Amino acid sequence: MAISAQTDADAAAEAPTPGLITRLARGNIELWANLLVITWAIVFMAWQGTGFAITIGTVFAIWAILAVSLNLVVGFTGLLSVGHVGFFGIGAYTMAVLTSNASYEAARTDAIPTYGWPFFAALPVAVVLAGVVAVVVGVAFNRFRDDIFVLVSFGFAIIAFNTFLNLREITRGAFGIHEIEKPAIGGWVIDGELEFLLFSLALLALVVLVSWLVVSSSFGRVLTAIREDEEAIAVFGYRVTHYKLAIWVISAMMAGLAGGLFASWTSFIDPNSFILLESMLLVSIVILGGLATIWGSLLGAMAFVLMEEGMRFLPFIPPEYVGQARQIVLGVLLVLLMLFRPQGLVGKYRL
Repeated sequence: MAISAQTDADAAAEAPTPGLITRLARGNIELWANLLVITWAIVFMAWQGTGFAITIGTVFAIWAILAVSLNLVVGFTGLLSVGHVGFFGIGAYTMAVLTSNASYEAARTDAIPTYGWPFFAALPVAVVLAGVVAVVVGVAFNRFRDDIFVLVSFGFAIIAFNTFLNLREITRGAFGIHEIEKPAIGGWVIDGELEFLLFSLALLALVVLVSWLVVSSSFGRVLTAIREDEEAIAVFGYRVTHYKLAIWVISAMMAGLAGGLFASWTSFIDPNSFILLESMLLVSIVILGGLATIWGSLLGAMAFVLMEEGMRFLPFIPPEYVGQARQIVLGVLLVLLMLFRPQGLVGKYRL
């Protein structure tokens, strides 16, 4: 009997506890999510060929820059913003106005100013201008929290879109701006698809590095504390509004960088590229990948791009309904995530 009791005790000691099982299950879900998205990406791009894979990679790089930048605000600081597309548009239009040859189609619309700047001269201006607007907007937004902050950021996105649409003497309104400059270093113009992909990935790596330095520093730890309890961290003497404004501006400047890159890649922009739906999709990417994790933003951006492009090849969906089908699938996916995994694929916190 003593031996039997000892054996039962040893078995109980060796049995995994419920907490251990939960941690292992969570780790396995994250592992399988990573493997699934990465494998999906490799198989899909190999199936469609090199040219299509390069295009997918460029789209991913632009969306990933946006997702990483927004996650700094939403995931690490706890400020749910749906107005990030406004800063994206500011960067894109700054690049377009400064670099485009605006003499075309002058008979159809009023000519806009022509500056003829090179890409690398216009890109810092796009980034800085997005940051300046973020300072002005952020000072006003800092007095709001929670649901009210979401509403005012919603209003900013609408104001930005209407500015792009109606400021025709600068943006050409619904006609858009063509012939946007490609990056050039000396006599070498980065206009090939592969070259532009490598350039985009280099900028993404820079954004990821800056974001990692921010969140791993003492500044980043204060941001996480603000997310958990803004009033408690203020008791310890931290100027919460200053931290929130700083990360808001950093995030907006990254979005401006993505906008300038996007404008140069497409060589044409119009206000329809910066509608509120795009901002909603961006928030969805951050939630899908996971809050407060840089890798989650990259994973969410890749999953979104694969879903968006992959649905075009489903034979049972007519081409004219692909756009609506994408929105339905993304909506269902987000509902399932909120029900069964509210922290996203590899996130640390719940929304």
